[in-house]
Amino acid sequence: MKRIIKLIIIVPYRALKNSYYFVYNFLMLRINAVSFNSMPKINGKLLIVNNGSCHLGDNVIFNSSLESNLVGLYKQSTIAVKKNAKLIIKNDTGFSGVSIFCESSIEIGKFCNFGGNVAIWDTDFHPIDYKLRRKGFESTKTAPIIIGDDVFIGANSIILKGVTIGDRSIIGAGSVVTKNIPNDEIWAGNPIKKIRNIESY
Repeated sequence: MKRIIKLIIIVPYRALKNSYYFVYNFLMLRINAVSFNSMPKINGKLLIVNNGSCHLGDNVIFNSSLESNLVGLYKQSTIAVKKNAKLIIKNDTGFSGVSIFCESSIEIGKFCNFGGNVAIWDTDFHPIDYKLRRKGFESTKTAPIIIGDDVFIGANSIILKGVTIGDRSIIGAGSVVTKNIPNDEIWAGNPIKKIRNIESY
């Protein structure tokens, strides 16, 4: 009986839903002038607002629904690129419930893996000085983010402005990255600190 229900109801429903998501995401990428080498695989709806430059490489994956990553996603994947900003995501990189906010420049390398609910923000969003906050967000500080190849970022981590993460390095879950990370190292924590070199793990 379960097999019959699956064949009659669940399989057609999933096929219809996936077709809808594909069309929706394709249109959103085109409407937002996102360039891509090949259509990214998007499980669920990708929320994107591009007012700058945004390029996706080959085989980029976004898990953007609760059922697409059973580790647990709090939200869909979101990308915001502000005017005159530039976002580049290279080949074979995957995200789950990611939040990318690019006001200056963000470059993400090849073969990177991002755990659930990672945030990548190259801006402070708000000035530290309360007098400037009263006037608006014109004085907000921004700085480029560069993430190398084969980097793994653990779930619920936050990568803040001005950070460079070297090739093959690993960031532990729940970390707040505020400083540059060399190649081939494991870092974790809040505040983040070095755990060890990859080769000595």
